[in-house]
Amino acid sequence: RHGTVKNEDTFKTSPFHFDLWFYFTLQNWVLDFGRPIAMIILPLEWFPLNKPSAGDYFHMAYNVITPFLLLKLIERSPKTLPRSMVYVSIIMFVMGASIHLVGDSVNHRLIFSGYQHHLSVRENPIIKNLKPETLIDSFELLYYYDEYLGHSMWYIPFFLILFIYFTGCFTPVEEESRMPVAALLLMGPSSLYYWYLVTEGQIFILYIFTFFAMMALVMHQKRKGLVLDSNGLFLFYSFIITLVLIAVWVVWLWNDKILRKKYPGVIYIPEPWAFYTLHMNNLHAAKESL
Repeated sequence: RHGTVKNEDTFKTSPFHFDLWFYFTLQNWVLDFGRPIAMIILPLEWFPLNKPSAGDYFHMAYNVITPFLLLKLIERSPKTLPRSMVYVSIIMFVMGASIHLVGDSVNHRLIFSGYQHHLSVRENPIIKNLKPETLIDSFELLYYYDEYLGHSMWYIPFFLILFIYFTGCFTPVEEESRMPVAALLLMGPSSLYYWYLVTEGQIFILYIFTFFAMMALVMHQKRKGLVLDSNGLFLFYSFIITLVLIAVWVVWLWNDKILRKKYPGVIYIPEPWAFYTLHMNNLHAAKESL
């Protein structure tokens, strides 16, 4: 009986979810990308360094709204999806995003004290002279929770949920494999946000494996005579544009020796905020000194 339901689900139609994708794009830009910007531009007197910043409240809102939108997206899938995996992923997502909230809050507040994101923890002038030296280990632990553990527990479930949803975005009707104008308008902002997510989060491996899994699934379903519906096309094309943007970003900064030192591995993808503290921050300081 359960198998019959799944077969019926495969042939259900699913119109483009403009409302959900629009809310996703809006809250991603405002609450995720906008949180460090809000922290920097708002007067420091409003949010003292020993209190949560405006960006922290943005992050708190993101940690509540995003899981809700992900659950709503899964609910609208025309296919019966593994609920237990979705729920566990949502729980891990909230845990990871909350861990990141704490670490990111402290790391971004350190900017006001002269912390430079293009340098490692031990190379930062305000860190390497700390006494006793064991305090440096504590800051490295904070960086680990922020950039590694928090990011892993945040982004792995996020991309897993998107992929689980993507598995239900196939239809045997060719006419449904078209994107409305609304989808085309949202594709640019959505792709640009994914570029920021991958570069700032340093999750290119996770992203590219998800993208390869999507491509493999598309080819597999094509042999069965199934094609992507409008929602699947929107997600798939957004990932393709994201890959192009990442390539342009890497080529542009390919010869940057300082960022090369910060990201010495085979995969060289600088973080936007490291670029900001290295180049844009210095530019602003030079203008203020004139």
